[in-house]
Amino acid sequence: MFPIRDHNPSGRTPYVTYALIVVNVIVFVWSWSAMPGENQLGWFFMDWGLVPQQAIALRAPETIITSMFLHAGWMHLAGNMLFLWIFGDNLEDIFGHARYLAFYLLSGLSAAVFQVLADPSSGVPMVGASGAIAGVMGGYLLLFPRAKVDILLIIVIFVRIFPIPAWVMLGLWFAVQLFYGLATAADMGGVAYWAHTGGFVGGLLLTVPLWLSRGGTAFWARTHGTPPHPDAEYTAAPSAIPKIPRRRR
Repeated sequence: MFPIRDHNPSGRTPYVTYALIVVNVIVFVWSWSAMPGENQLGWFFMDWGLVPQQAIALRAPETIITSMFLHAGWMHLAGNMLFLWIFGDNLEDIFGHARYLAFYLLSGLSAAVFQVLADPSSGVPMVGASGAIAGVMGGYLLLFPRAKVDILLIIVIFVRIFPIPAWVMLGLWFAVQLFYGLATAADMGGVAYWAHTGGFVGGLLLTVPLWLSRGGTAFWARTHGTPPHPDAEYTAAPSAIPKIPRRRR
């Protein structure tokens, strides 16, 4: 089960979101084509990813930024860019281009702090945009909790797309990250659950001043927790597969 789109149209062209996606894709293609072997790629991640034991010693501070644009595989990249595509444009619409970029980077910083504090002695590099994108999701939750998000559900041969409120989807996502962060040893590598948790919390808190400036709970009462634009409606295209009637024997 994962989101594929929301019903929240943007009021302006999300240039920063588009640029972030393009930069992430370019860096991924370049790094994976320029590093012919896994060993070279691993050393590249050690140099430019965020290594907690180096960060806690205040070494290589530039990796806080560079690590946000590195990905460990194409599925890692695709998943992150999908979430950024779905939720980023609406945050950019309400923040404005420059403030949104600052918000994105600060959310990534919050993610890095949480991950480093979870295991400051770790020598495993953290890479990926998911911490910053988690901040975008936290901001989206605060501003548009009742926006509709389409979820793709696949169970064996059963495939279904259905809308659910953003607060359900994002709340469940955050709960899963927090659960696995608490249940998984931070030094095991793999998914950086504490980075996701920290990015989400950081993004939500960074959005509070904007939410309050719009009236806080009065903003929710005025908008009913939905976007200020009419919902985008999606209709399923008719299937091109002909129906074959069953014959009774």
